[in-house]
Parts: sequence; structure tokens; C-alpha cells
Amino acid sequence: MTDEHPAELGDFLRAHRCRLQPFDVGLPGDLIPGRRRTPGLRREEVAELAGVSLTWYTWLEQGRKIAASPQVVDALARALLLEPVQHRQLRRLAGLADPVVEYQVGG
Repeated sequence: MTDEHPAELGDFLRAHRCRLQPFDVGLPGDLIPGRRRTPGLRREEVAELAGVSLTWYTWLEQGRKIAASPQVVDALARALLLEPVQHRQLRRLAGLADPVVEYQVGG
């Protein structure tokens, strides 16, 4: 995470979490439509999809000065259905290098 703007990572995660609905990521909808108090996914839903603890995800979204591993950041990118350019931005905000792109040889 960058020291100059510690909240940018949290703002980025929150914005992308709020744009998704449970059905976008294969989760069941609410039993009573319209009862969801949180726009988009809940923090615990993102944490579960990414395979990280709710506490760890909450700390990242709060902009705490903690270091997230490349594996965690990449899992969050997958959970939030980020496009490649958004994935790169997430990694930069987390203080990581761009993701490695794998190319197929031949064919």
C-alpha cells in the first residue's frame, strides 16, 4: 500500500464491492428483496469469495497500513471480477508489481 494515500486501496475495494450484486458472483440473493442495507456485496461475502478472513479484508478496506501478499490481492481481484486494467490498479495501490501475464506458445 502506498504511504502517501493509505485510504486509496480501501476506497478502490469499497467502490468495486458496491458495484456487484450477489448473483453477479454466484451467491444466492436475499430472502427478502430490498432488505439489503449494504449496496452491493457485503464485506464478509468478498472475504469468503477471496478466501481471506473478514478481519483482514476489513483492515484492507479501512486503509490500514498492512501489507497484502500478491496472492491475497489477486484473490480479491478475482472475487471482485476486476478487468485486467483494474487488477493492475489494485496491485499498484497495494504496492505490488503488475500481475504476470502468461502467454501460450504456439497454436
